[in-house]
Amino acid sequence: MLIRNRALAVALAVVAAAGMVGGSGIAGAQALPRSEQSQADIGDQLRAIPGLTVVSESATPPAGYRFFLLTYRQPVDHRQPGGQQFEQRFQLLHKATDRPMILHTTGYNMRTTAFRSEPTRLVDGNQISVEQRFFEPSRPAPADWDDLNIWQAATDHHRIVAALKPVYSAKWISTGASKGGMTSVYHRRFYPRDVDGVVAYVAPNDRINPLDGPYDTFFKNVGTDADCRARLDGVQKEALKRRPEMVAKYQAVADADGLTFTQALGSIDKAFEMVVLDTVWAFWQYSTQADCANVPAATATTDELYTFIDNVAGFSFYADQGILPYATYYRQAATQLGWPTLKFEHLRGLTQYPGLYQANSSLPTDLRARHDPSAMLDVDAWVRTRSSQMLFVYGQNDPWGAEPFFPSYNDSYSYTAPGANHGANIAALVPAERDAATATLQRWAGVSAPTVLSRTNGVAELELTELDLADPRNERRPL
Repeated sequence: MLIRNRALAVALAVVAAAGMVGGSGIAGAQALPRSEQSQADIGDQLRAIPGLTVVSESATPPAGYRFFLLTYRQPVDHRQPGGQQFEQRFQLLHKATDRPMILHTTGYNMRTTAFRSEPTRLVDGNQISVEQRFFEPSRPAPADWDDLNIWQAATDHHRIVAALKPVYSAKWISTGASKGGMTSVYHRRFYPRDVDGVVAYVAPNDRINPLDGPYDTFFKNVGTDADCRARLDGVQKEALKRRPEMVAKYQAVADADGLTFTQALGSIDKAFEMVVLDTVWAFWQYSTQADCANVPAATATTDELYTFIDNVAGFSFYADQGILPYATYYRQAATQLGWPTLKFEHLRGLTQYPGLYQANSSLPTDLRARHDPSAMLDVDAWVRTRSSQMLFVYGQNDPWGAEPFFPSYNDSYSYTAPGANHGANIAALVPAERDAATATLQRWAGVSAPTVLSRTNGVAELELTELDLADPRNERRPL
């Protein structure tokens, strides 16, 4: 399961012996002289990379780009590179081989439509976006879930970087939001020479899993309106007080939509309680202070309460059909990443399932596992003391920022966007910090004042924030 320090050293030695560690050990495209490379078709260069398959190329790519869907053959266990293999999906937005490359780590599934992350726009670069291992269809069959850990996933990214660097020899920057941001941090931890900088958005750092006091403190102080916090607490209280009525409404919707509750949480009543517990977190994760005006009072009707909770947290997510596609995330949270556990002091006497609010509750029984704390302690210590060229962006009102990463002083930075939620980005920072962060990113990427494509030249569909890339039903549930 977790590769402890000694086991990690052994694993790295085995992988190095197999020629997997370091760019020279991974089969990539043969580097062409720059004059020839500029003339070679990028599709032909991609097809020449051993293990890489060009699944498709868009016939109508965004203006100024070519867009490919690709897979790369990966060992299921990088300690045994000759063993079982699987195909890992990723996409490529190609601009030019002499432009910087942005490695976007999704942390989840890979979307199949073109988009540009904020760093890609700011450096006017290429971009690959990689699906996390064990998210379908990038899942081995059969799947040994002990091969799902942060080192194995980081090595997936390492191999893809090494395979593509002979083609894209300019600077590389990795980025991701939320769990994708965490993934970029873990890749940097194990393979610090793969990229020239990291921009991690809203990346939580649950350093010591049981010590979750910062989250309780956050919810006591978030926002500028104590009345809003009180009304949100009141929504949870009233929902639990009206459990029979609320569950009846939930059941009616479940029956109509064919939702079941047997494989993960086990019952609709447990699912109901989980949704209610999640409501305040989900509100601050995706809403803003202005949305406090929509929070119902304790005197609201049951229909009004149900509709509000459904809009904020989503009752359908905690049915089997909503939660099981994210078993990969919950397994990672249970074994290594950690999971914020709140005290819910205001709900004492109203909840019925002690210990429900944890990752294992959302997993089928056969995937539940014990947490090993060494992985996050190791990453946290490395980021604090040895990391370099790392830039973190958090949102002031985002619950996931309650336990942030603290980077070293080695050309690394952390910024917080005032009033922002889980969609915080560089553009949301105060002007001086926005400009400083942009200049840092461009310096790492080796560009200055790049010609960033505007919304008027046919690529408006790419101008997305990190929040736009995430379906709210995928988050915090999981993050």
